[in-house]
Amino acid sequence: QLQLVESGGGLVQAGESLRISCAASGRTFISPAMGWFRQAPGKERELVAGVTWRAGVTLYADSVKGRVTISRDSTKSTVYLQMNSLKPEDTAVYYCAAGPLLQRTFSNYGYWGQGTQVTVSS
Repeated sequence: QLQLVESGGGLVQAGESLRISCAASGRTFISPAMGWFRQAPGKERELVAGVTWRAGVTLYADSVKGRVTISRDSTKSTVYLQMNSLKPEDTAVYYCAAGPLLQRTFSNYGYWGQGTQVTVSS
């Protein structure tokens, strides 16, 4: 199996930056794609960014392009999400997910972390 553990969430002010991490353990090779999703209260879960382990191909939501960077460190089996110029609307629980393909749909991802809260105050 594959386990995902997020860390690094917290409370920041608008305009500040935050980096969250996702450490994968177990059979990481079974899921070539990693994604960061977020879910705000009353809203659907949406893909923020995704990356493939091997080639480093990335995918971003239009709402975060230019402000967010996803990266991976294969030696540490860790994926990072660097978020800059944060806005109050970025407030959500951020989830790390692993799946077979780099896609926007959450049903593609079979493994999920427990989530980490990111709160951006105005």
